[in-house]
Amino acid sequence: MPSEPFDGRIVVVGASLAGLRAAETLRDKGFTGPLTVVGEEPHPPYDRPPLSKQVLLGRVPAHATTLPRRRPVDARWLLGVHAAGIDPTGRRVLLADGGQLPFDRLLIATGTRARPWPNREEARLTGVVTLRTGDDAAELGRLLDAGPRRVLVIGAGFTGSEIASACRERGLAVTVAERGPAPLVGALGGTLGAFAARLQRAHGVDLRCGVTVTALTGSGGRLTGAELSDGTAIEADVAVVALGAVRNTEWLAGAGLAAGPKGVACDAGCRAFDMYGIVTDDYFVAGDVARFPHPLFEYQMLSLEHWGNAVAQAEVAAHNMVSPGPLRRPHLTVPAFWSSQFGLNIKSVGVPTFSDQVVIAQGSVEEGRLVAVYGYRGRVTAAVGVNRAKSLEHYQRMVETAAPFPPGPGASDAPEAAVPVPSDVPDPKVLSHGPTVALTGHLPDRRLTLLRPGG
Repeated sequence: MPSEPFDGRIVVVGASLAGLRAAETLRDKGFTGPLTVVGEEPHPPYDRPPLSKQVLLGRVPAHATTLPRRRPVDARWLLGVHAAGIDPTGRRVLLADGGQLPFDRLLIATGTRARPWPNREEARLTGVVTLRTGDDAAELGRLLDAGPRRVLVIGAGFTGSEIASACRERGLAVTVAERGPAPLVGALGGTLGAFAARLQRAHGVDLRCGVTVTALTGSGGRLTGAELSDGTAIEADVAVVALGAVRNTEWLAGAGLAAGPKGVACDAGCRAFDMYGIVTDDYFVAGDVARFPHPLFEYQMLSLEHWGNAVAQAEVAAHNMVSPGPLRRPHLTVPAFWSSQFGLNIKSVGVPTFSDQVVIAQGSVEEGRLVAVYGYRGRVTAAVGVNRAKSLEHYQRMVETAAPFPPGPGASDAPEAAVPVPSDVPDPKVLSHGPTVALTGHLPDRRLTLLRPGG
């Protein structure tokens, strides 16, 4: 006999992209029970990628990136409310204002926040900012509108590089400080990292690699500059801290889930693991805060800060929350993301950091239009297109089918005898920013108490 439809109470913690799409999908799937969405920010769900692109260029107001609703969602929206914890026995979400939300099933979609500058006194200097929220973008936009003499960007990952690009397009002087050997190297490896370094310098960026910012200096409460690990100093009126993201899991301490600094571990169906590795049926996770196994990448736990992953995973999580076991489905989408910077469109499919070799399969570094294909142990694991986004559909199929690496002939402009080279994916510890993809097989992040049968 068919199972009765689920009609219990569902709470979604996180009112950004994943939370919104999950709520819409729950209603699409016929869920008619009580639905509550909790969001820490007071704003309705909005799109974050434009914040480091169109918003910083002044083309779109900071708070005009509200996400379109795909359908009406009959839900109770609690915005500007912080979730402080979970009572696992009473099955309640505890709110910072003292409120409590009982639930039968819970979706954790709390995402990430910007990693702050570690020195709190320096971080309070006027002119020192991060970029993660719409409010952050509005503040940074005001600082750039004031025409600073120089902007310092700390970290040359995708966010830092996009900010540097926007500054140069505005005609502002910009210095980028990166602990690693090149921009984007933590996401794309050495070959495209070297390409990105040449690109930034060609656009007038004062790029400093292999250095760290040891101190931010100020006068009268305002930023005046920075000291670098190589003994040099620079003057700057604005410093953007682009040191990667912190996953929002602290509120789950004591909840008994496999949650830690690397995220919340779940199975391929988005069901959260408890701290002993037992999958739960009533706790689900989606978006940037999730860590999940993927068969294309040796079932390692994957954490992704990608727009498309948040949407796809939220839809799978919502489907599985209200579906009986035989009808549940896995989240097996191939990771994909894109970036626009310095006049180029960069798009990636797969996981470039899960590689040992890379080959330029189409175009060339010299012409600035190319497709780099990544391989691991003789199979294709990723591809990155620079101003060649249309070519990536072919390579995505190669990733999905674990096609042999290096790829065979088929690209009409592929150079003859293209030879794979080491992909030079660095240890994340040598970077000053977090990668957009993290692969690890280790969870949870703390020592466990072992359960032993009674004697």
